[in-house]
Amino acid sequence: MTWTPAEIRGWLDAVKDPEVPVVSVVELGVVRKVLVDGDAVTVEITPTYTGCPAMKVMEEEILACLAEHGVTNARVQTVFREAWTTDWMNDEAREKLRAYGIAPPQHLGDPGLVTLRRNVPVVCPRCGSHQTIRQSEFGSTACKALYTCRECREPFDYFKAI
Repeated sequence: MTWTPAEIRGWLDAVKDPEVPVVSVVELGVVRKVLVDGDAVTVEITPTYTGCPAMKVMEEEILACLAEHGVTNARVQTVFREAWTTDWMNDEAREKLRAYGIAPPQHLGDPGLVTLRRNVPVVCPRCGSHQTIRQSEFGSTACKALYTCRECREPFDYFKAI
């Protein structure tokens, strides 16, 4: 039996990020390529950052998902080039983050440019206020920062733009 990469990507959309269970590994942009060669399937994934502790769980859940669909000759290959960026996250995933209570990252744009800028205001995912303040560079995970809203006074995570 053979499968198409698009069909497999559709299956993998059910595999959620273990740290943010409202977005899939496909929506997050972690799944870079799906290669099919006869009955062999290789899924290339890129970590959100080097040392991300969720990668092993993602790999196991990708393989389990493929096995559920009858793919027995599968492997997951971690690739580091090019480095993951939050710009690979689609708009639907950003909206899911916001609805879940995590402020989504802003788009960075051209990866070839490094701009010096002041911190961009982070919008509170609960009330929409721009009156927020960073409490800590790290939130519930290393890829998030902890903010508090001055309007609704709720703390929330901000998914750092990288």
